[in-house]
Amino acid sequence: MTGTEATLYEVRKGAAWITLNRPKNRNALSSILVSELYDHLLAANEDEAVRSIVITGTGPAFCAGADLKSPPGQTIDGGGRAVPYTDVLSAILESDKPVIVAINGAAFAGGLGLVGAADIVITGDDVQFSFSEVRIGVIPAVISVVCLPKLGTHHGMKLFLTGERFTGKQAVEMGFAHRAVPADQLVDAVQEEIDMINLGGPNAVVQCKKLVRRVPQLSTEDGFKETAEWSVRMFKSNEGAEGMAAFREKRKPAWTDT
Repeated sequence: MTGTEATLYEVRKGAAWITLNRPKNRNALSSILVSELYDHLLAANEDEAVRSIVITGTGPAFCAGADLKSPPGQTIDGGGRAVPYTDVLSAILESDKPVIVAINGAAFAGGLGLVGAADIVITGDDVQFSFSEVRIGVIPAVISVVCLPKLGTHHGMKLFLTGERFTGKQAVEMGFAHRAVPADQLVDAVQEEIDMINLGGPNAVVQCKKLVRRVPQLSTEDGFKETAEWSVRMFKSNEGAEGMAAFREKRKPAWTDT
């Protein structure tokens, strides 16, 4: 595990764990934290040993939103570059590897952007969420791009207008998270997701993420045409051939652990 002022990074069992590590500041999105998070996302994507990425936090909070004393995009002391928060959200969306967010504690305001951008969301069942921006006279502008597709306008309107809190269990009911578990089961639940991802072909997993992002952008006609061509490519791929051979021969495919 490597440590810095604001984040931790560790690869274990084929997953890169990125941990927000400013518990005294409730893991607020400071310029340095956002820059380090971005760098870790790039490193995980370039590491061939990594098949999935996990983002979680230390302490009582997952992320309290923007650090108003050192907001994302502000030049870091010492001349370090400033990384806009939108670059982090884009890096999650565009990552070839599935990104799992494990919500260990309270997640407010801008911190919910990580939830909206993630591919899989596991949360503590009693964790508190809130789009709290309206309470200080601002709006959840940037994060709405990734949060509203999951919440829809029905839930999004009420939560944005009121800033009211909701729990991990309610987040699942609204489609904002996938699973809500007791806090002491969070890591095990995340590992279950990692293990299931690892059962799939590495390239198939990459292509599935692209498929889910791409298809909603297409008309029905274009969707059928593009996905039919996509399907042919996958069936003709070496990975597809290995997967089908393993099925016929009743053995594990080459990409799984023996």
